[in-house]
Amino acid sequence: MTQFKRPKRNIDGVLLLDKPHGLSSNTALQRARWLFQAAKAGHTGTLDPMATGLLPLCLGEATKFSQYLLNADKTYLAEIKFGAATTTGDAEGEVISHCPVVFDQDRLQAVLQQFVGEIWQTPPMYSALKHEGKALYEYARAGEEIERKRRQIRIYALELLEWNQPDVALVQVRCSKGTYVRTLAEDIAQALGSCAHLIGLRRTAIGDFRVEDAVTLETLEQLDLAQRDALLAEADRLVYDRPAVQLDGDSAFYLQRGQAVWVPQLQAAGILRLYGPGHVFLGVGELDDQGRVQPRRLIVPPVGQPAGN
Repeated sequence: MTQFKRPKRNIDGVLLLDKPHGLSSNTALQRARWLFQAAKAGHTGTLDPMATGLLPLCLGEATKFSQYLLNADKTYLAEIKFGAATTTGDAEGEVISHCPVVFDQDRLQAVLQQFVGEIWQTPPMYSALKHEGKALYEYARAGEEIERKRRQIRIYALELLEWNQPDVALVQVRCSKGTYVRTLAEDIAQALGSCAHLIGLRRTAIGDFRVEDAVTLETLEQLDLAQRDALLAEADRLVYDRPAVQLDGDSAFYLQRGQAVWVPQLQAAGILRLYGPGHVFLGVGELDDQGRVQPRRLIVPPVGQPAGN
């Protein structure tokens, strides 16, 4: 695709992209941004270049709410090859050791269940986590090992979908934010008296977003601008799990100007989805200790169209 300068648009929304193998999340983001001619774009958490699947991209005002999807639960299909460990924990690394594979399917099933629930995990060196301003993978590529703190994650479900004897398993993983499936595969292998690495990883869900609703870059390239715009979800999908609050015109007017507003008989905690007349999404807010809704992140309305009107 030839890259040339083209006018930028203030386009808002969420694109569900099915990221291909071998492409970094940022490269996929920039290609999509170019296709939409979007002035502003961001993603909601990276996928490794080797991984494929669901990568929600935020355009325009939707970027203000991408952080909320970072905390959402995720689902992956992980293809694990036992008997060999690599430097990166996946097929892109060099093999550093070989191990026996002496367990059967029943033993694998039993060990998988041992990892369901709250567990502790040490992030891998080949990750984008920062240490003194540099990503850990930069240290790893330089041959440096940085001490990492263990952190608690939650595995909601581990389901063995296929067992291709003697050494490859396809496992569905439902997990909390911060889970490294590469590390999970290595830990499972260790519990089995073996070693392993990922040879495939596909993200199939984030929150209520599903990869079945995603579009590929190749498909996007075949569409015109209006057809691409029609694929965008509204920004409030990023905060789908927060309580919704409907404001009247006056309250919406003052909220849009950064003022806290009263909402009668409102009882809710945490972040709230806020709507103005016509169910127009205004952004998110939070109840303060005086029972008022304080604005936190707001949509900027089109020029001449304040949300309170």
